[in-house]
Amino acid sequence: MSEITRVPLQPVGKGSLTRIWIGVILALLIAASAAWAVRYQGLVIETLKAGEGPSPTAGDIVLVNYVGHLASGKEFERAQRAAFPVDGVIPGWSKGLQNMQRGGKYKLMIPAAMAYGAQEQKNPSTGEVVIPANSDLTFEVELLDFKSAAELEQRRQELQQRQQLGSDPRGGAGAESMPQP
Repeated sequence: MSEITRVPLQPVGKGSLTRIWIGVILALLIAASAAWAVRYQGLVIETLKAGEGPSPTAGDIVLVNYVGHLASGKEFERAQRAAFPVDGVIPGWSKGLQNMQRGGKYKLMIPAAMAYGAQEQKNPSTGEVVIPANSDLTFEVELLDFKSAAELEQRRQELQQRQQLGSDPRGGAGAESMPQP
């Protein structure tokens, strides 16, 4: 059997232990700042209540209830039964809507880069800054319904034709065919 050669350890010099601890702390600070710099900075979608069926596409019009909050928790906007085109909103909203399903409720956490970026948003009537520049936003969104632009155009044309023919859109007779007393 062979014997392991023993090497005597040199004693740690005075002040070396302090340098070692400073090095460890410095390494931890560098690692923490690197982790902070590479953290995920994209859109986060949290499902609060799952919906059913397909998701809207960029060309669709959606009907939603929503509440918007700043990162501080301050509410800046609230709407019920708001209708708008999927591609007519900030990029984070648009991308989030395309990942939702009818009847679902979701929480969107949108980084400033996918919201308004360096542009602050003001209330048009008061001039008050509602959303400061470079603000991360959070929305709770309930997707009530969505239709394609073609479906809405077809519906509008049908209603227009019914009005021209003088019939009631609910299926009854128009004013011209009503008997006069």
